[in-house]
Amino acid sequence: MNGTSLSVQEMAAASGVSAHTLRYYERIGLLGPIARTTSGHRRYALDDLGWVRLLVCLRETGMGIQDMMRFVSVDGGEASVAERRLALLEAHRRAVRVRQQEVAEHLEVIEGKLAAYRAFLLEAATAEE
Repeated sequence: MNGTSLSVQEMAAASGVSAHTLRYYERIGLLGPIARTTSGHRRYALDDLGWVRLLVCLRETGMGIQDMMRFVSVDGGEASVAERRLALLEAHRRAVRVRQQEVAEHLEVIEGKLAAYRAFLLEAATAEE
């Protein structure tokens, strides 16, 4: 890292996203135009890192690419962009909370099975003694 910009490999390492994914995100418009050196190599601004991390967060919490593209779109002016992004994030938060509750319920089932197997093994070990 040279202090003012990141190569694609440095951005990949810093963001946890593969270089392939970074290029894909740029190609489909999730990332704005990325500066390039005279030799054509991408150079990411340090501000891009925060944006990429947000995209990673959205993707890893289940937001689909189409919704991410709607989130990124700047059509309609700044006020409408802010309103749209707020609405998308609120809807996504609701969906994440639903999934969080579902995962918590699944975890309870797993915990119950773990307890049952531990009890079985303890009973079997006690019976052998």
